[in-house]
Amino acid sequence: MGQSVLALNEVSSELSGEARGLAHPRKKGIKGRTSRLLDGQLTPSLADPSRVIFLDVETTGLSWFYDELTLVGWACNGAYKVCLRGDDPQPLIRALSSAQTLVTFNGTLFDLKFIRKSFGEIALPPLHIDLRYLSRRVGLVGGQKSIERELGISARTGVEKIDGAAAVMLWHAYSRGDVQALQTLIDYNRRDVLAMCGILDSVLDRLDIHPDLLLSYPRFAETASISLSAPLAAIAPERRNLERPLHSFEKLFKGTAAERAKIVGIDLTGSERRASGFCLLEGSNAETSLVHSDQEMIDRVMLARPHLVSIDSPLSLPFGRTSVRDDDTGRVEFGIMRKSERELKRRGINVYPCLLPSMQALTQRGMLLADRLRLAGIPVIESYPGAAQDIMGIPRKGASEKYLKQGLSEFGIHGSFEENDVSHDELDAITSAVVGSFFLSGRFEALRGPSEGALIIPDLKSDGPVGMVVGISGRISAGKTSTARFLEKRGFAYTRYSLVIDDEITARGEIPNRASRQRVGNEIHKTRGQRWLSEKALERVDGQEFIVIDGLRFPEDHTYLLERYGPKFVHLHIAANTQTRATRYYKIEGGGLPFEVVDRQPVESNIDDLSRLASNTIENDSSIEELERLVIEYVETLKHGHLCKCRSQ
Repeated sequence: MGQSVLALNEVSSELSGEARGLAHPRKKGIKGRTSRLLDGQLTPSLADPSRVIFLDVETTGLSWFYDELTLVGWACNGAYKVCLRGDDPQPLIRALSSAQTLVTFNGTLFDLKFIRKSFGEIALPPLHIDLRYLSRRVGLVGGQKSIERELGISARTGVEKIDGAAAVMLWHAYSRGDVQALQTLIDYNRRDVLAMCGILDSVLDRLDIHPDLLLSYPRFAETASISLSAPLAAIAPERRNLERPLHSFEKLFKGTAAERAKIVGIDLTGSERRASGFCLLEGSNAETSLVHSDQEMIDRVMLARPHLVSIDSPLSLPFGRTSVRDDDTGRVEFGIMRKSERELKRRGINVYPCLLPSMQALTQRGMLLADRLRLAGIPVIESYPGAAQDIMGIPRKGASEKYLKQGLSEFGIHGSFEENDVSHDELDAITSAVVGSFFLSGRFEALRGPSEGALIIPDLKSDGPVGMVVGISGRISAGKTSTARFLEKRGFAYTRYSLVIDDEITARGEIPNRASRQRVGNEIHKTRGQRWLSEKALERVDGQEFIVIDGLRFPEDHTYLLERYGPKFVHLHIAANTQTRATRYYKIEGGGLPFEVVDRQPVESNIDDLSRLASNTIENDSSIEELERLVIEYVETLKHGHLCKCRSQ
């Protein structure tokens, strides 16, 4: 008897719960509901089958963060019942509150998370036996179905080929009118629940728990066989007219920049030998094709002149890494994953680390392609169609290309792909482009770590952008700084690129002036890049909702700020004729280099190209008072509802 008591005390370490405050055996800090079979005295937790409830949930996917319950099946004393999404949950809640013991398979990490997400902190049985961990005590490892096979439990007649992924597809089929799919899904869940009864019996046998320890020794599998033989129609009558809450292109993006934006989506492959999916999304109309070479992609993007390019590929390295290769000196210390990938995994979304050996070529290719586009002044964001599809409730291509295509169409994306056969790469390219629509509407979340580029994912709960970031460009003495200071007086946090350059000049022991700023600024542009300079300038105003950035000089400045802030970013160009600028220059500078020389410096050579990317241009050939009036009038107009408009082509 002493040996049996010891066995039960050891078993309690494999069970989850709050009753004794034990942490999950293999994941410290995750507390569930600890099951206590024995605590020095006889515990009749399993003696009364009417107070033992076996439970299993079905969901729209694996992410507790984004996915939803579709049904909950449970069995008590051999009687199986089901609660569908949209049903009254009270019968389920009453069953849980009246039970003494809850039995699940991996319920600690999955089922109970979804139960709490859907129903809140409802009363659960005080004792929880998670068979995934209890089975390990007797050498049974793996998933529930593999353990069933090892134990010879036969409870899946008719649903042998269905697994968790297929169960998700059954719900998608039902939600589109296939009532028989619902019947199959319920039958699959019923067999999941009732098979747990046999597993529990077998595990208790292997633990050598003597029947005398319990008031009675029920065999749960025997009572389960009653429900397995019951007609399914008696358990779950047909249900129709499921109301599915649908997010749509029109509802989300009407009146935003995305409504009429031109966006290119690219589902990139790791090599030019394999075709990549390419989509041009104009508003809600998508046209797709396959492309091979980087140059072909560049040419097609330049021909389309999109507002944004969204690429399905990692576009940055993990913090501390300097190359994609495994011989990188930072490989051991900084690893192969970025913060964005870790966060997606935490939320239950499957994603590959960007520097996994099989991903290195793709990451390298994506970064080089993005650099080329940004140099041309075209903003580029990183997207991940799989995550976007999970968030939007659309099946991934690996689960069902049919439902992926149908899901995009139901969302409101239209085009020849609806009628024609297209590759899964093209469907993912469409999804990448749709992520761009979320971005331009301000309904996005940017996942990033220090020095890492952002991975953009949809945010269905967002109401759009808050705040404004104004970038000011213009030639020498056009009035850039005056414009920025007007906005600073109106509450905008002020920063400028030359502040970072001044710090560099001072660190060299030199004096900041126009000549040294142009020289050092050109060096930084060549050696560290404009994105580095932009990051440093923005560190001075980090966290502010209203920001003005003085001194944009390169197309990369524009692309970085748009990629960072989305529709919150407004590019304002200040222009003035050459004679007016020369007069202002000599009035302010006095001596020094001639105006013609300063105006032709390398750092000024991209201003004309940059001006064509601006949201608006203000001519400043009049008085300072007139400039202030025009600037404030324009910004106030944006604040009152015109912030999200795209620049005209």
